[in-house]
Amino acid sequence: MRKTINDPLYGFVTIEGELLTAILEHPWFQRLRRIKQLGLSHFVYPGAQHTRFQHVIGAMSLGIHAVENLKAKGVDISPEEKEAVCAALLLHDIGHGPFSHTLENVLIKGMHHEKISLHLMHLLNSEFNGKLDLCIAIFTNQYPKLFLHQLVSSQLDMDRLDYLRRDSFYSGVQEGVVGQDRIINMLNVKDQELVVDEKGIYSIEKFLIARRLMYWQVYLHKTVVAAENMLVKAIERAYYLNKQGETLFASPALNWFLNQQPNASQFFENQTNLHFYTLLDDEDIMSAIKVWMNHEDIVLSTLCKNLINRKLPKMVFSNEPFDHALIENHKQLLCEQMAIDITLTDYFIYTDSVRNSAYSLDKFNIKILFKNGTTTEISKASDQYNIEALSKSVTKYFMCYPKSILHH
Repeated sequence: MRKTINDPLYGFVTIEGELLTAILEHPWFQRLRRIKQLGLSHFVYPGAQHTRFQHVIGAMSLGIHAVENLKAKGVDISPEEKEAVCAALLLHDIGHGPFSHTLENVLIKGMHHEKISLHLMHLLNSEFNGKLDLCIAIFTNQYPKLFLHQLVSSQLDMDRLDYLRRDSFYSGVQEGVVGQDRIINMLNVKDQELVVDEKGIYSIEKFLIARRLMYWQVYLHKTVVAAENMLVKAIERAYYLNKQGETLFASPALNWFLNQQPNASQFFENQTNLHFYTLLDDEDIMSAIKVWMNHEDIVLSTLCKNLINRKLPKMVFSNEPFDHALIENHKQLLCEQMAIDITLTDYFIYTDSVRNSAYSLDKFNIKILFKNGTTTEISKASDQYNIEALSKSVTKYFMCYPKSILHH
């Protein structure tokens, strides 16, 4: 059994064997074709229309490359372990909801997509008669060869290597281009941990800087944040109206979530939750938004119209939290303008914060392997002072409000 997929970044990617083909053909996996990798980033970068499906195929392709390279260096990796790493990379994002991270924690309060991914892996494992046992052990870091887990989930995993390069390619933002071939060729294993050969240090420095720049330029771009928050507010308003007994247009899958409004603690107890979750994608959300544009509720219709027509709010970033009096003043102006109650202005005027940390000193550190066999964590091995700076989390505060207030 083999399938060949033509990837715009890596050329022909071959998926071999019964297990990987079964994953590829499963409806839950095919759903990833209908989930945009970058949420609403295409509001700023029109090319950023690629999907989670493309990304996981790419991550698996890099996984194959990494395993072959490590084997060539004498690292013992069995065919079963290689297949399990590939399966884990294919399935690591299977739990993502519509528009990827945008609606995480909105459709299901307190739920992280990785929890759903793992739950779906267990269900698939039952369906595949235990053939994903090794894959799940590697994914959850329950397998003695730590480096196999690190290929799937770490600060230098195949997931990150693919999404930086892919998101850069589709958005057209050159700062994210990383030399993934060179990085993969520099990978090695020491004491069952993934390390980087000494001569790969500059490639790793560039990778970490690229990650930081992509966060500010693409993932946390202020217009992207404004658009995604508007979508979140529209869904929150729909949830509220549904609770008040309003009947809203929605596909069966979205309707289930509007009516049940499940939270993380009881989500897995009801199989129907998962059934509808695996049917839910970007198209359910956007078809509802298009219909809600004409809803009689002024908050819901305004948010949806603005989203469809890309009439985005003003977004201001600051290093300090915003003055409470300024926010209240804006809310008063909006009350007069829209003739709405002050309590409803929270849907249009709000403040929050975003964080960017390119490298964490707490999680699996990136270690450099020197010729004498010793290893050193990258921020100590690098002669670049900024690597340590990259490990510091940067928080920016933002305030969102309708542009109409400016002209008042």
